[in-house]
Amino acid sequence: MEKEASSTDDPSSFTLLVSCPSGLSPSQVSVAFSDAYDRIPHSDVILENTISEIWKQRSQKNNSLFNGKKFRYGGCVLHAKDGSDHECEPHLCLHLGLTDYRTFVGTNLSPLWERFLVPSEDDSVLCQHTSNPLGNGAVVETNDNKILVLQRSDNVGEFPGHFVFPGGHPEPQEIGITSHQYNKELTESINTKVSQEMFDSIVREVVEEIGVPASSLSIPAFIGISRRNLNVRPAAFFFIKCGLDSKEVRQFYSSAQDGYESTQLYAVPMVNLKLVLIVLA
Repeated sequence: MEKEASSTDDPSSFTLLVSCPSGLSPSQVSVAFSDAYDRIPHSDVILENTISEIWKQRSQKNNSLFNGKKFRYGGCVLHAKDGSDHECEPHLCLHLGLTDYRTFVGTNLSPLWERFLVPSEDDSVLCQHTSNPLGNGAVVETNDNKILVLQRSDNVGEFPGHFVFPGGHPEPQEIGITSHQYNKELTESINTKVSQEMFDSIVREVVEEIGVPASSLSIPAFIGISRRNLNVRPAAFFFIKCGLDSKEVRQFYSSAQDGYESTQLYAVPMVNLKLVLIVLA
C-alpha cells in the first residue's frame, strides 16, 4: 500500500498520510472529536455557492441521494514507541469533525475541487475548505491466503467500474451523533464511541458488501490513512482476517446486502496484489 503516484489525473493515485504496517488494535487508536476539525467555508462566496448548486443538479438527476452526516478527517497525531526501557505501544489519535454528503459532493467531488485547496505542505491546511469525509477500506485475507477485491458497479456515484477494497464510511448516526451540540462533560465518552465506530464500521461494511458473517472476521487492525490525489479524499485502512476460504466467501457474496454496489468479487493471491493495486481507485 505504500505508493505515491505522480499524476492527480490518475484516479488510482494516492498519497500515504499515515502508515502502520504492523497494525494498531482498537486500544491503540483514539479520537478527538471537535468542531475545531470541521470544514472552514471558503472566502470566495461565488465558489462557496457552487456547493448548493452542484448538489441541486446532482439530486435532481438522482433522487436516491441522501445528505447524511459524515465524520470529517482533520488530521491525526501518531505517537511511535519511545525507545526507552519501558517502551510504550504506538498510539494514533484521529482528529475528527463533522461534515455531510452534500458538502462532499460540492467540494471534493466538484469539477472545481482544486480551487478549494490551499497551497500548503500541511494536509489539514491544504484541505481546510473541503468536506473530506473519512472513508474506510479493508484488506481482507481469507483462510486460503487470498485478498478480496470488488469491482464497483455502474450504479455508484463515485468511480463506477473501478476495483476497490470493501469499505465505505464510519457513520455518525450509528452512535447518535447529529451535531456538536452535546454536554461537554460527555466529551470523553463521545470520543470513545467515535473511536469504536471506526472499527465497528469497517466490519459492518465488509459484512454488507461481501456477505460474510461478522463472526468469521477478526478484530480489525488499523494500518494507515491514504489521501486520493484526484480529489483529496481521505480513507482509513484496516487489515482483517476471515476464517472462511475464498470459495466459501464467494457463496456468501451472492446474497450480500449491498451486492448492488459491485458486480464482481475477486480473490487475489497476496503475491499478485501489487498488480491489482495498479488499477485500484
